[in-house]
Amino acid sequence: MALSALNSDSNFTNFDQADGETMSDAQTAQTASSAAAARIADAAHTGPMLAADGTPLKKSLNRALRVQKMRALALIAPLLIFVLVTFIAPIADMLFRSVENDIVSETLPRTTTMLSGWGEKGTDIPGEPVFEALYQDMFVAQEAKLHTRLGSRLNYELTGASSLFRKSGRKVQDMGEVYQDQFEDLDGFWKKGENWNSFMASDAWLAAMDGWKKANGPQPRFELRDGIAQTLPATADIYVKYADFIQNVDKANLSKKDPWALVYSSLYRDLSGENGLSSYTGPAAAELAAAATAASTFETVNYTDAFKKIDRDWHKLDIWQTIKVYSPKFTSGYFLNAIDMQKSVDGAEMRPENEQIYGLLFWRTMVMSLTITLSCILLGYPVAWILANLPARTANLLLILVLLPFWTSLLVRTSAWKVMLQQQGVINDTLVWLGIVATDDRLALINNSTGTVIAMTHILLPFMILPMYSVMQTIQPTYLRAAKSLGATNWTAFWRVYFPQSMPGIGAGSILVFILAIGYYITPAIVGGTEGTFISNRIAYHISSSLNWGLGAALGAILLAAVLLLYYAYDKIVGIDNVKLG
Repeated sequence: MALSALNSDSNFTNFDQADGETMSDAQTAQTASSAAAARIADAAHTGPMLAADGTPLKKSLNRALRVQKMRALALIAPLLIFVLVTFIAPIADMLFRSVENDIVSETLPRTTTMLSGWGEKGTDIPGEPVFEALYQDMFVAQEAKLHTRLGSRLNYELTGASSLFRKSGRKVQDMGEVYQDQFEDLDGFWKKGENWNSFMASDAWLAAMDGWKKANGPQPRFELRDGIAQTLPATADIYVKYADFIQNVDKANLSKKDPWALVYSSLYRDLSGENGLSSYTGPAAAELAAAATAASTFETVNYTDAFKKIDRDWHKLDIWQTIKVYSPKFTSGYFLNAIDMQKSVDGAEMRPENEQIYGLLFWRTMVMSLTITLSCILLGYPVAWILANLPARTANLLLILVLLPFWTSLLVRTSAWKVMLQQQGVINDTLVWLGIVATDDRLALINNSTGTVIAMTHILLPFMILPMYSVMQTIQPTYLRAAKSLGATNWTAFWRVYFPQSMPGIGAGSILVFILAIGYYITPAIVGGTEGTFISNRIAYHISSSLNWGLGAALGAILLAAVLLLYYAYDKIVGIDNVKLG
């Protein structure tokens, strides 16, 4: 009994200890939970919520999102760079070329500066100083072979300017030789380039050029002698251009080359005017002083008369007005030409009616592209409906026939239509054989808008069928059966149930076909003749043949703006979100 009581007391003792331990754990957990809740409450009142690493939770989330965005950007970076290089950059360059016009001011810098004070609305041509500036600019331009480019640019605005500048470039050198011959007859010192360098170049440059050979590497860059620009300003200015051309364009030894004839005429201008030559004591001082004394007896050149002897067009007002109007670095002239207008001394004005062609071409392009789009809808909708409602095996076989034109060259398909559409072609011969048309009354299906519409409809038809087919596949046949079960006729069920659901495919195909149509130029060029050409044909002509890139870029920019405007209108009326490709 005593042992049993002892065991019972021992068991009670153990239970009490277990209960104590259990109560201790529960109290500890409750205390920890209360402490955590207190910390959260304190954090809510005293600062931001912290992440596991101790940083604010908001900052940690932003950092994680930023890393994800950078990773996503790195994945699409190659595609983004490709789009920028092949799509955005060419468009930006096209837009810049449509307003860029620095060739006039860069080729004729002195002339355009002098013309800024000339009244282009008057009846008198510029005076002698402008013709002298023209001589200087033309001389440098013909040495650099830039005068022909300038003539081509101005010829876009004034017919005959190209031949005028080409002719003048060949003969302008004779004007400067008048002074060159007199200087060389005065003293043999003026015949050699080494003697010119002795007083025009710095001592450091002369020392660097002493014994220089091509094997030593590039020539030391020419440096003017200190003070020579103040003594001989006109000569120094031209001589620097001459030295730069010889060293960097001709890649010749400047110390062995004789100066341009323009340098001699510039020296005469300095010696015959007010200058500080009396105080000059540098190299060739005696020769310069003797030349200054003899300059008063030199035969002079009247540049106004000299240019008139080259070509009488230099004494016409229109060439000078054209140079003045197109002297700014940027111009609206290309865009004005693209809408059948022109830039004149009085501002923008319409071109003569017999020169207004681009407005007609833009209108024809839009109308014919719309006609081609409608033709593709009418011909493609039944084909797409049949493909969508046939068994999959049969539809796939027929779909190959739709895709077959993609496996044939565009040029081959267009040439085939040229053979078929001509008056002695397959179509006319068939119509004559059937007795539908007479032999002498064959249809004119080529070299007009009819041929363009037929050929381009055939070429662009797959681009209409495929979007419509992919959308029609998603239309459940049960919708039509439900409409018929409610009493609708076949036509009512189609028009009110099926057709609205196929509209996204029609919209996608129409946008695709229309945008492709307005940009086509190969097919209209082959089968369109003069009545079926698009504005894209003129753009291609100016880019590849006439090399009037400014006008071609302006036409392209207007066409791009028209497409974006139509796209915007379509989005507002139909909604681009409703366009689906399946």
